[in-house]
Amino acid sequence: MTDIAKKNTHAQLTISDKTYELPILKGAEGDKAIDISNLLKETGFTTYDVGSKNSASCSSSITYLNGNKGILRYRGYDIEDLAEKCLFIEVAYLLLHNKLPNREELEHFRTLLEEYALIHEDMIHFFDHFPPNASPMSILSVMVNTLHNYYPEMVDDPLLNINNTASRLISKIRTIAAFSYKKSIGHPLVYPRNDLSYCGNFLNMMFDTPVRPYTVQPEVVAAMNKLLILHADHEQNCSTSAVRLVGSSGGNLYASISAVINALW
Repeated sequence: MTDIAKKNTHAQLTISDKTYELPILKGAEGDKAIDISNLLKETGFTTYDVGSKNSASCSSSITYLNGNKGILRYRGYDIEDLAEKCLFIEVAYLLLHNKLPNREELEHFRTLLEEYALIHEDMIHFFDHFPPNASPMSILSVMVNTLHNYYPEMVDDPLLNINNTASRLISKIRTIAAFSYKKSIGHPLVYPRNDLSYCGNFLNMMFDTPVRPYTVQPEVVAAMNKLLILHADHEQNCSTSAVRLVGSSGGNLYASISAVINALW
């Protein structure tokens, strides 16, 4: 559910001849939840909710989703406005920092994405050992997990410098995804270029070939920006639950993201 705005009132639960008071929480978007966090302690009972269809496992200040009403908001911004007016990297910054970047902040974030676009050259040889019919998602999961071995400075506290942490991951995962696709179709890898935008770079790495150079078209870049914005946050779905579960165990960032890819796959 969205950030909890206030405790509204209480629900009553009667077990045998005893009644328990359960707080009712109201989210900032008007959604309501019954707080059962002390249920086991107070009653000795747990709840049974197959698939967690009726349970909110956390509160969120990042995303609000109401599929029945067609509502999706990131940090309070309607998805329609973000898709129309923003680049994907601006929305990524918004999700990280709870505000859209100004010109200086955006340029710094863009520079970091360019700086971290390459993956370690030794990792490129790993692609040679996947079978030709390997799933791109399988390759992506393995390669993201492998980043842990090449960038061990990331294992301490990823939040100490969230811009560096996020930009390294966001940039390298784009390169690995493109390389994974190229491997799956037997084409030579295409390296990232600093003269292209985030989405333009991804498209070029995906579709450029030695025999047919790819021309980055603005309308395709615009469409890719919108697609990435729409998928920038998944709310509390299977893959999000996976990353929270693995991350809460103390697993490193790359292992957690690898779990996300496997769940999404």
